Amino acid sequence: MKSYSVNNIRNIAIAGHTGKGKTALAEAMFYVAGVTDRLGRVIDGNTIMDYDAEEKKRKCSISAATASLEWRDTKINVLDAPGKFDFAGGMAESMRAADCALIVTSASSGIDVGLEKAIKAADARKIAKFFAITKVDGEHRDFYKTFDTLKAHLGTKLCPVVVPYMNGGTCEAFVNLCSNKAFKYPNGRPVEIEIPTDDNIVAMRAALEEAVATVDEELMEKFFEGEPLTKEEIIQGLTKGVETGEIYPVYALSATKVDGCDMLLDAIVYSAPSPDKAKPEIAKNADGEEIEIVCSEKEDLAALCFKTIADPFVGKMSFVKVLAGKITHDTPCYNSRTGETQKMGKLVAVKGIKQEDVASIDLGDIGVITTLPAVQTGDTLCNPKNPITLEGVDFPAPSLSMAVVVKKKGEEDKVAAGLRKIIDEDPTVKFATNDETKEMILSGLGEQHLDIVVSKLKAKYGVEIDLRIPRVAYRETIRKTCQVQGRHKKQSGGSGQFGDVWVRFEPHTEDQLIFETEVVGGSVPKNFFPAVEKGLQEAILKGPLAGYPVVGLKAVLYDGSYHPVDSNEMAFKTAAKIAFKNGMAQASPVILEPIGELKVYMPDINLGDIMGDITKRRGRVLGMGAADEPMMQELIAEVPMAEMGDFSTTLRSVTAGRGYFSLEFARYEDAPMNVAQKVIEDAKKDAEE
Repeated sequence: MKSYSVNNIRNIAIAGHTGKGKTALAEAMFYVAGVTDRLGRVIDGNTIMDYDAEEKKRKCSISAATASLEWRDTKINVLDAPGKFDFAGGMAESMRAADCALIVTSASSGIDVGLEKAIKAADARKIAKFFAITKVDGEHRDFYKTFDTLKAHLGTKLCPVVVPYMNGGTCEAFVNLCSNKAFKYPNGRPVEIEIPTDDNIVAMRAALEEAVATVDEELMEKFFEGEPLTKEEIIQGLTKGVETGEIYPVYALSATKVDGCDMLLDAIVYSAPSPDKAKPEIAKNADGEEIEIVCSEKEDLAALCFKTIADPFVGKMSFVKVLAGKITHDTPCYNSRTGETQKMGKLVAVKGIKQEDVASIDLGDIGVITTLPAVQTGDTLCNPKNPITLEGVDFPAPSLSMAVVVKKKGEEDKVAAGLRKIIDEDPTVKFATNDETKEMILSGLGEQHLDIVVSKLKAKYGVEIDLRIPRVAYRETIRKTCQVQGRHKKQSGGSGQFGDVWVRFEPHTEDQLIFETEVVGGSVPKNFFPAVEKGLQEAILKGPLAGYPVVGLKAVLYDGSYHPVDSNEMAFKTAAKIAFKNGMAQASPVILEPIGELKVYMPDINLGDIMGDITKRRGRVLGMGAADEPMMQELIAEVPMAEMGDFSTTLRSVTAGRGYFSLEFARYEDAPMNVAQKVIEDAKKDAEE
């Protein structure tokens, strides 16, 4: 396979709202570049990027996909990011490996949330941004209205480069404002025509020159003097503006007909930053000090694993981007996280599902290393003599948790093993066993996300599970003080058992059991005190109402009796448990429910709806105010955690995906009577089952 120098490599993440044509655009780029001889369609399940069985079934991208093309002696690595919010992990992976974001929307679309999230992700990485407005040739489409809407949102940085010529609602040609040329596309092939006379095109050309002039003093002076800028000056100013983030170029096109895609590819080659021109990477050395990575082949190796796939035929595939140095078969693979050096596996270039062996992964390039079992997504590969740690992948935290119910008894270990492999591929999935409820808890970014996990478990690992709302870890406590006797006497031939204790149970503020003694006169020998405490410690693990642990309890051993022969530790331990059982019934036991501190972030217009929803969940609003993000509100509340099972789904629905939240345990509070009664009834049903 051909090798490319770093200045002839471009790493582009295609991102945007679902359904706006990202995968179709990638497919059009591959077709125009000659990678494929037929134009695949998402609906037909035959595109390069959507090759996973689940993607073909669901007709949408669910994970980041990578493929490359060559255009004008430049290698363009295309990273297709999923648009659905449930698969935002793919967006994080794509943006981490990219040097430029190509943000896609369609003509006549507004500022949808997917576009906002793509912009936010690119801004967080401080990478360059291009905009592609697709479907300009469709019915009832208006490129110029869409451009004006974007400009109102993004400001004067938005810069038109390729615009459509519309005649009677039909797109008849595309005008390249940089070269001042117009093209028609009969059969997808560009044919130059005379630039049509059109007020929109004149206004767009002026907007381009003004945007370009703002990044260079000489160009600004020339612009103000009314002199037209040359093609070379425009490309020079455009390239500089893209690199510095002062310009967001916009390209009109039709992905389904591939019209205008050649000009977008030209723009990526001429204006998108190469890895050595992109924002420098920052790493930490062995002393924890920040250092800047120099993008040079002469430097020590610095490579990041930004994605992992468990391929059933190839094995584990680690997708890496080389930020410094070069990877060959002989390169030592030192993992700065594990501190171990592994032998380098096979080096592979991928184009969707297709793979091709390569001799090296060059500086600035993206490739795959196989059979590196210890390498995880986010790991840094570097020189063992100069270990560094690069910033990993900033994955979104899971927002929906469900309990796993294994359909076939005895397959729990197979389910856990399958989930571990899925988590290797998708770190936004979390899996753990709740020590209190003993449930296996699966967490993800939404209902669709978890549905995909369930489907993959069945298809890839042959195990089936159901999901249900997890049990809540309630607590029990007492509200009254009581004094009770616990007496254990057993005689069965030979030596018997005898233990007798009087215990005072009191409410307390501490979660753990407070055990004290006030025994006088030796009614209970001191050597039996630990047995009494141990009996109580075991007893509080299962409360009298619903079997939940008892907290906030003080137990004072103040009297009792013993038998010189039959008394032993076991007898007093049993007597303590009897005292606990007797005491709880007299001390007004109550159910405690966990309360969480909720922080919700949402657009201004959704504040009232979310506040109402929290109130319905028995929540108490503690405060609200403007968030750090523009036009966003922060709301802080305390909410019973049992009421929060479907909050992520509600928040996404109300805010159209713009809202997000965090929920952390705060404390336990008395459950209302109706809630406590239901908890007790549910516990009885579980016991009967």
